[in-house]
Amino acid sequence: SVADGEMWYDPSVTQITASSHGNIEEFNPFTENSRLTNPNQKTVPVQPVAPSQPAVIQPSVEQTPQAVAAAAQAGLLQQQEELDRKAAELDRKEQELRNVNINLRQNNWPPLPGFCPIKPCFYQDFAADIPADYQRTCKMLYYLWMLHGFTLLLNLLACLAYFTANASGGVDFGLSILWLILFTPCAFVCWYRPIYKAFRSDSSFNFFAFFIIFFCQIVIYIIQSVGIPGWGDSGWIMALTMVKEHLAVAIIMMVVASFFTISSVFSLFLLKKVHSLYRRTGASFQRAQEEFSQGVFSNRNVQNAATGAATAAARGAFQGN
Repeated sequence: SVADGEMWYDPSVTQITASSHGNIEEFNPFTENSRLTNPNQKTVPVQPVAPSQPAVIQPSVEQTPQAVAAAAQAGLLQQQEELDRKAAELDRKEQELRNVNINLRQNNWPPLPGFCPIKPCFYQDFAADIPADYQRTCKMLYYLWMLHGFTLLLNLLACLAYFTANASGGVDFGLSILWLILFTPCAFVCWYRPIYKAFRSDSSFNFFAFFIIFFCQIVIYIIQSVGIPGWGDSGWIMALTMVKEHLAVAIIMMVVASFFTISSVFSLFLLKKVHSLYRRTGASFQRAQEEFSQGVFSNRNVQNAATGAATAAARGAFQGN
């Protein structure tokens, strides 16, 4: 068009176009010497590019049920080993404590010399075993037992004196020996040791055992103080019958009868005192039954006997069928 033609022939447009073509370099990419053809070309240095490492993608690892079970089993085994180690350590410490207690609580009664072939049978320590409130009463019962043995020894001597003065007193002398040998240890085991254990461990069963046996002991003291002829006891009846025949023997027998009487009165006093202490301890007949049942069922001999009886009954039932 005419407008376009006027624009191309406009002197200002022509000058700008000519100057632009003069400054533009011709670049032939197929020639290697293209940079030499234009010495005025400015090259831009190329920065070296560091070799890039490929990105590592961590794969998501999913544990299989077998691996989980193996790990759990390994953990359980480790815990079991730790528990076994602790159990062994506790057993060792318990054994050490048991040995210490055995060494500390060696039997010390009766106090026999070291050369004696018979060793002590019981452990007795009032300060260590008996509470302070019961120590005085327990010691008084121990002194009563010592008085009991001493009285039986005097009874033997009195019966011997009676036998020397009266030929018919041989039976009494023989029985007095039997009472000394039999009643002295039986009294210690049957009523003194139960009350010692009762005070030591607050045992209702031992309290009841003491009450029953000690009451029988008081009855025996009364019979001995009476002195029935032919029973081996130097009591008041036998002593009075010897006053006219032999005064010296009668006096000896009266002394023994007095000891039996004192033992009876002292026993009644201690029985009442122990009963008052028993009521303060909270013991009861029901607790005594429970302790007896536990003691019977925990006894190994009883368990073996019950097992044997049950086995024999089951075998008989199967054979009968």
